Amino acid sequence: MTNSATTHPSRIPGYDGGPFTHRPELLAQPLFWLGHLYSCAAEAEAEELLLGADEEAAAEGQRRLLEGDEWPVFTVPLQGGHRLYVVYRAAPDDPGIDYLLHHPDWERAELLAQDEGHFMGPALSWPELCAAADNGLPGGSTSDPGARLLLLLPALGDEAVPDEAAGRVAAALRACTAVEAPEALAAALLDAQGPAGAARWSTAEGVGRVSDGPYSYRNPDNHFALPPARLARISAALDGVGSA
Repeated sequence: MTNSATTHPSRIPGYDGGPFTHRPELLAQPLFWLGHLYSCAAEAEAEELLLGADEEAAAEGQRRLLEGDEWPVFTVPLQGGHRLYVVYRAAPDDPGIDYLLHHPDWERAELLAQDEGHFMGPALSWPELCAAADNGLPGGSTSDPGARLLLLLPALGDEAVPDEAAGRVAAALRACTAVEAPEALAAALLDAQGPAGAARWSTAEGVGRVSDGPYSYRNPDNHFALPPARLARISAALDGVGSA
């Protein structure tokens, strides 16, 4: 599969919707990030730090993306030919943002998180998020680690984020947005960690890294969890050691 197809998929196996569009230019627009990160601002303080005086403009921007005729898709390539897709699901009666993982040899993409009124997740631990942001692989919507970090941040849920995490998020906010207090906002976002909140991650035999989040597809104890073999290949792919 070529880089063009990687960044602009005409279809995602096992995932209905579209038509899909490639909109990397949005990642260079500070206003885009305010809407994209809105669900991470679970507390009033974080919401004020994020939106400031731009609340109406950010809401209008998100509305246009989620109510249009096309579904914007952003791609983050991973090792071994895997890809993370961030899909703006512009379904008329069911809008939201979906986070999916796929490999060309898989029959279907794996849905990892849904950022909507009925949030499902988290999808990523902090180490997995950083690995995806920092891998430097070509062929995605952006090669900038900070933009990749913010793009995937709503899928994060990890109670064990290290002390340096706030500095990383603040640097990304400073580079990609025009928020007035990136350090304070970064701390607030990591403290709340969106509608699902922080989760504990552990390693399970034969399954790999799993979450204890009550809304997570990667929690084997949830009745809607993915089967063990599929959880294992997700964990391997996000660790950078997975193939098909």
